[in-house]
Amino acid sequence: MHTLKIDIVSDVSCPWCIIGFQELSSALSNLSSQVKADIHWQPFELNPMMPPQGQEINEHITQKYGISLEQAEQNRALIKQRGLDVGYAFGQRGGGRIYNTFDAHRLLHWAAEFDQQTALKLALFDLYFKQGGNPSDHQQLLQVVKQLGLDVDVAQQILESEQYTQEVRQAQQFYQQAGIQSVPAIIINDKHLISGGQPAAVFEQALRQILNL
Repeated sequence: MHTLKIDIVSDVSCPWCIIGFQELSSALSNLSSQVKADIHWQPFELNPMMPPQGQEINEHITQKYGISLEQAEQNRALIKQRGLDVGYAFGQRGGGRIYNTFDAHRLLHWAAEFDQQTALKLALFDLYFKQGGNPSDHQQLLQVVKQLGLDVDVAQQILESEQYTQEVRQAQQFYQQAGIQSVPAIIINDKHLISGGQPAAVFEQALRQILNL
C-alpha cells in the first residue's frame, strides 16, 4: 500500500475545485487497493479584495474575465453539466453573489487539527453552491460547524479574533510563490502538480505514473 500526500489548493467558491475533487476521488477509489490518500486542503482566495457585501455574480464574472453575459451563462451551463456528470448537483445559481472567503479558510485551517478538514470543505462547497449561502457570514459558517458536530464555541472564538490569519496568509503566499495562479491545483508528494478539474482517468494515469504502478 502506497501513501500519497495530496495538497489541494482551492477556494470554497470555485466550482472547478469541487468537480476536480469528485474526479480525484473516483481515481483514488479505482486505486483503493494500492493507494492511501493523505489529503490536505490549502487556501486560495479567488477574490481576496472582495468587500463583505460581495458582488452580483454575473457582474463579477463579466468584469473579471472580460466576457459577455451570454458567455458567462454558457460557462455556467457547462459547469452545471460537468457537475452532474461527476455526481455533484450545483444549485440554481442563475444569479447570486461572489463573496470573500478568508474566514472560511481560517476555519479550514483549524479543522485540519482534528482530521475534519475534508468534511468541512465539502460542507462549505454545499453551503455556497447548493444552498446559495454566504461563506463570509459568520452565522452561516457557525451553522455549518454545528451541523458537522464540531465545537461551535471554539469556531466562534476563531471568527471573532485574528486566530489563524497569519497561518492562512503564509500558506497562500507559499503557493503563490510556487507559481499557483489558478485552482484547483493538486500537488502530489510535494512535487507533482496536476492543474484543473481533470477527468478521473487523467488523475488515475498521473497517480499510476507517480507510483510506477
